[in-house]
Amino acid sequence: VAMSTTGDKILDTALSKIGEKSLFTKELENALERNEVDLVVHSLKDLPTSLPPGFTIGAVCKRENPLDAVVFHPKNCGKTLSLLPEKSVIGTSSLRRAAQLKKKFPHLEFRDIRGNLNTRLKKLDEKEDFSAIILAAAGLKRMGWENRIGQLLGPEDCLYAVGQGALAVEVRAKDQEILNMVSALHDADTVLCCIAERAFMKHLEGGCSVPVAVNTLLKDGQLYLTGAVYSLDGSDSLKETMQTGVSYPHQNEDGPNDDVQHVGITAKTVPGQAQEAAENLGVELASLLLSKGAKHILSVARQLNDAR
Repeated sequence: VAMSTTGDKILDTALSKIGEKSLFTKELENALERNEVDLVVHSLKDLPTSLPPGFTIGAVCKRENPLDAVVFHPKNCGKTLSLLPEKSVIGTSSLRRAAQLKKKFPHLEFRDIRGNLNTRLKKLDEKEDFSAIILAAAGLKRMGWENRIGQLLGPEDCLYAVGQGALAVEVRAKDQEILNMVSALHDADTVLCCIAERAFMKHLEGGCSVPVAVNTLLKDGQLYLTGAVYSLDGSDSLKETMQTGVSYPHQNEDGPNDDVQHVGITAKTVPGQAQEAAENLGVELASLLLSKGAKHILSVARQLNDAR
């Protein structure tokens, strides 16, 4: 069942200005609630860290490349951002991307660009307004347009969005049959990384109206989470990394624990202690940034964004 959402329809306003938390999810959740559909598929990064009552993320699929990618105007083919001429205009609708890249590439200008992938690529190719646009590599790969990626932005250039590159399957929280069915789709590593990222965002009270960014790595049973907050122009920022162990045996947690959610995710196939450790990591990292002044950076960013 194909559906379109508010976020797909309002294309003349920056996402961060619409101020609606469930831009890309509300219509789908309404259909779920009315039992018209049994599961809905989202990009995890579109899902708020607190889901409406009665819903849960029943599966988080194996993550595609979570990095951001640069797609260049045909005339700039073969270049990188640092090689673009002074005052070149880069299109992105993300405050997070703009904040980081303004700081890293002060010779460039950043402007809002909205629309689905087709629309944005068309705007880039057919007009002379933009020298390049920034998109999630995952979206380009899923559409089979990987050949358009001119440059991948590693963590040293641009940390990614919470949940970027992962697909989430949202279901009715009480629908055990569907929950059990979709749980086969969980990718344990992705689940743990995304729980940590979502817990970080939730504790910071971040959303798409403020620049919050992450980078996670799971290696040898250790989960590493880097989190950062930025002012809108990128001049002010806080960034820290923390780690925790997540290798726990799987215990059969029968009974009431079945429905334990971690930042909106129900993952019975992943050890509960590992999920808890991941969630705690996100909360602790957010607390560390808050203790260093993240709240001030975010509230100024929010006020400036509202005033734009």
